[in-house]
Amino acid sequence: MMQGAHIPHEDLILYAMQALSEGETAAVRLHLEECKLCRDDLAAVSGDLALVALGVDQHPLPEGARQRFVDRISTATSATSQSEKKASVVAIDTGRPGRKAALWISWLATAALLVTAISLGFQVRSLNEELRRKSEEAAKQEAESSRAKQVLEVLTAPSAKRVLLTASKAKPAPTARAVYLAESGGLILQANDLEQLAQDKTYELWVIPASGQAPIPAGLFRPDAAGSASVVLPPLPKGVPAKAFGVTIEKAEGSATPTAPILLAGAVPTSGE
Repeated sequence: MMQGAHIPHEDLILYAMQALSEGETAAVRLHLEECKLCRDDLAAVSGDLALVALGVDQHPLPEGARQRFVDRISTATSATSQSEKKASVVAIDTGRPGRKAALWISWLATAALLVTAISLGFQVRSLNEELRRKSEEAAKQEAESSRAKQVLEVLTAPSAKRVLLTASKAKPAPTARAVYLAESGGLILQANDLEQLAQDKTYELWVIPASGQAPIPAGLFRPDAAGSASVVLPPLPKGVPAKAFGVTIEKAEGSATPTAPILLAGAVPTSGE
């Protein structure tokens, strides 16, 4: 076993792999207690084996694999195990190339198994990653198909309600209604949705006589906060038939004649309308 005063490197590898016989293991253990150099060499070997083991996914050994491995090692070393020396030191004659060759063959076979296991581990991880990606793509396509089906169902369902939406804050146009009794000169006006005016402006109501005479001013008014305003029984001459009514924007004190443009206008209906 010993080469000079130290244990050969290949024997330390077999020792770390627990592949030596009991007698050889005892001899190596005794030598390691006294030789720091061999202990350091063993630590390096153990570290290398540990790194290889960490790089391989852990799987349970097939049934009987360990026993077959031990039997192979036993067969390779059976020629020399029968000629063990003293219990304290079991010599492995480095001059016997057959045994060394067998040991190296066992080590190379083990290394080949480790490399194969590493390669298989990479392949398994690659296949798992590909399977995960395919599963995600299939799930995404299924979700998109389901959404498209729902959209089609909503658009084609006979019971679906179709609604046109418009701006809800569109400002309504101002309007006004007038009731006029020519015999008494009575007039009532109700206006809605009028815009607010500056303090120096006001709305003014006009009566347009049917005779073609100049428009008659019929009262000033300003809307409240809601845009509503009214004119009730302004002082007007009696017996003046009206052709139309109009509303203009004038100065705060009013005007004797309408100022264009006419904001609101309405014709008096003829008899029977």
